[in-house]
Amino acid sequence: MTSAELSDIEKKSLEEIPHPSLPEGSSIYGGTKVFPDLQAEDGETYFTLVHGIAHESSVSFVAVLQATRALRKGFESAMYFYGPGSLNCLATRGFPTTGTSAFPGEHNINDQLKTFMSEGGKVFCCRFGLSLHGAREEDLIEGVIPTHPLDVQDALIHYARKGAIINSTYQL
Repeated sequence: MTSAELSDIEKKSLEEIPHPSLPEGSSIYGGTKVFPDLQAEDGETYFTLVHGIAHESSVSFVAVLQATRALRKGFESAMYFYGPGSLNCLATRGFPTTGTSAFPGEHNINDQLKTFMSEGGKVFCCRFGLSLHGAREEDLIEGVIPTHPLDVQDALIHYARKGAIINSTYQL
C-alpha cells in the first residue's frame, strides 16, 4: 500500500511514532547471565515429558531445545512424548509431500529431534498417543522408540529413581 492510498487520519496515525524507533541491531536487553553455566556431574540425568502439540505453541519445540542443551552439558538426556505430544515425532510432516515444508519452520521439531538423537539423546513416543490421532508407528522419525501406554508412568518412576532432573511440559 502506498501513502497515496491512505486517508489523512491513517497517515496521522502512522506518523505518530517514528518507525523504526530503533535501528536493527539495537540492544534493548541486557546480557548478564544470573545463574552459573552448570555442567552435568557424573551420572546425572535429564528427563523431559512432552504433552504439547507441534506448532500449536512453542512448548514442544522449547522442550526439545532444552533437552538438547542438557545433553550438550553432559547429562544423559531422554524425552518422552505422549498424548498429543506424540505427533511431534512424526516423520510424515509436510505439504504437499512429506519432508516438504509448507511454511518456514515446519520441520524445526523434526530436525531438532534428529539432532538430539544423533548426539546421543533418547526419544520415546507413546503408541496410544499416536493412536488417538490416527498416526501410525511406521510414521515415526527413525530412531524414536515406541512405547506402551503404561510406560508413561513407569518411565517417570524410572528416571525419578535415577535422580533425574524432570522437565514436564504440558499444553492444552
